Amino acid sequence: MSTKTALQGLRNWLDSQIVGQPHLTDRLLTALIADGHLLVEGAPGLAKTKAIKTLSEGIEGDFHRIQFTPDLLPSDVTGTDIYRPENGTFEFQAGPIFHNLVLADEINRAPAKVQSALLEAMAERQISVGRSTYKLPPLFLVMATQNPIEQEGTYPLPEAQLDRFLMHVRVDFPDATAEKEILRLSRLEASAVAQKPAISDVVTQEAIFAARAEALATHMADPVEEYIVQLTDATRNPAKYGDDLAKWLEFGVSPRATISLDRCSRAHAFMQGKDYVSPDDVQAVVHDVFRHRLILTFEAEASGQTPDGIIDELVQRVAVV
Repeated sequence: MSTKTALQGLRNWLDSQIVGQPHLTDRLLTALIADGHLLVEGAPGLAKTKAIKTLSEGIEGDFHRIQFTPDLLPSDVTGTDIYRPENGTFEFQAGPIFHNLVLADEINRAPAKVQSALLEAMAERQISVGRSTYKLPPLFLVMATQNPIEQEGTYPLPEAQLDRFLMHVRVDFPDATAEKEILRLSRLEASAVAQKPAISDVVTQEAIFAARAEALATHMADPVEEYIVQLTDATRNPAKYGDDLAKWLEFGVSPRATISLDRCSRAHAFMQGKDYVSPDDVQAVVHDVFRHRLILTFEAEASGQTPDGIIDELVQRVAVV
């Protein structure tokens, strides 16, 4: 079975289990193939936790959920050295971060020390305890969630940490048709006789690594690469594309955004079964890649501008070479 076929089967299975959230499941797989981390923002009850937990059942890997709270300590995430009196030595006890898929639930409720420990894990694929450094598994993906409704007792993520996330995905409520399907699926899962259908072929880690290599090797013509560079440059030099953009954007995106847009575009093309990257692939992922990296001016916020609206303007004004 080819890697594309295996991943397509995983995608179909995810869509059958996570009803009404195709964008979330698509972005989860994109992050898995692009080897990055995901920040998901949405109201409670929109299957954010279920999505990554279900993904862990469809691939060869383990899953752990960390509930972030204001009293959480870095050692609660990374692990700590435990004293063994029988031999008079310290032994490292690994924390929940040492799993393949990690859900950082309500990440903005954790204080800065915990966020910095998670930042090292995400960026360096390692954690430090005392003088020792420990490598994380080769297959490692963090999906962090934020609740946009309740902000009391939260610690907003700094821009530097937001930049570490490959994409920032917003999850909305399902439509009425999907809501009816959710009811049906929920009744089946609650039934004593019903069993959750298992995926026919679990995707191995080797297949995931092979998919990453294939996605990176997907052909990208020079004009498409130039288009990606021009989109990122437009956020840093918005005056070239309009005085209004210059008034709205205080800081543009970092070079990480260029790299992320390239990798996500390749992963998107790969998931669509294509052997080349087109401008459509770039435009399909640019909102999720740029959304959390743009810093708007006070004037933009006062006039009701949003990052998504500004990205729409950038897409319209930056020409495909």
